[in-house]
Amino acid sequence: MKRGEIQGMKWHKNLLKIVQDRQGKKLALVVDTSTNETKIDLIANIVTFFKELTPETMLVQADFKIRTAEPITQGSEIKYHTHGKASYTLALEWAEEEKIETVFYITDLTGFLPEEMQVPYEVYWLVPTEFVPKAPFGKVMKIV
Repeated sequence: MKRGEIQGMKWHKNLLKIVQDRQGKKLALVVDTSTNETKIDLIANIVTFFKELTPETMLVQADFKIRTAEPITQGSEIKYHTHGKASYTLALEWAEEEKIETVFYITDLTGFLPEEMQVPYEVYWLVPTEFVPKAPFGKVMKIV
């Protein structure tokens, strides 16, 4: 087993525990769809993981605007774009309006986020890249 695989298993186990600890809470999985130059298979696996573990999770596809927001069981295919413009503001505001308790946001953290933005819920940034920028709030988990 390669070193990277052990790390891979580690984030998977950590994520499993985090999600299990939040059973019965309102969860959302947001996928940054601003680029197709991402680990599409890895992201599909995470969506499947949430679908099986917490079928009541809301799946949100967003780039600079919200593309879809629906129950994860609807199984809509993730549609990626190539413009590379991402803003996290609308998806995070949506989560507040929907009274989501924990947001899991799959992104490379290079999108726009106002410095002063505060959210009244937990945020886990799931970053599918080797380089992980600092997040202004929430917890960051590298998923490679």
